[in-house]
This record gives sequence, structure tokens and C-alpha cells, in this order.
Amino acid sequence: MRGERVVTCREFADFIADYVSHELPAPARDAFDRHLGLCPNCQRYLASYTETVKLGKAAFDDENAAVPATVPEELVRAILDARSRS
Repeated sequence: MRGERVVTCREFADFIADYVSHELPAPARDAFDRHLGLCPNCQRYLASYTETVKLGKAAFDDENAAVPATVPEELVRAILDARSRS
């Protein structure tokens, strides 16, 4: 273990997108994997992050899908207004 890079929870959180997208260089990824193997907080954070990304992608799969009734009308209008301006 001597001389191996140690990753903190803060670093894990800061670079989680790169970790998930496999954009970290191999030595950094190895250090992240070691940290993840020992840190239950980061394990939970990674699970939550990946689920959030998955749900976010699913939310935009069908642009023509009906808006659920539970979404406030004001929010729908604000989103449509913002889209029309961009």
C-alpha cells in the first residue's frame, strides 16, 4: 500500500462524474476503487448518483410524453417559457 494514492471522500464526490464515465486515468481509477471498497458513505453516494443519472435520462426519453398530473402547472409553464427563449 505504500506510495499508493489515497482518495478522500471529498475527492470522490468532486470527480464522481469522471469515475462513472470511465474518464479517470487507470492509476486514479484504481485509487478511487480502493476508496470505494472501504467507504460505505461513498458506496451509498455512488449508488444514489448513478440512480439519479438513470432517472434523469429516463425523464427525457420521450419529449412528447404527457406531463404527470402531479407536476405543478406553474412549473410546466416556466419550463416551456424557458425552452421557447433558448
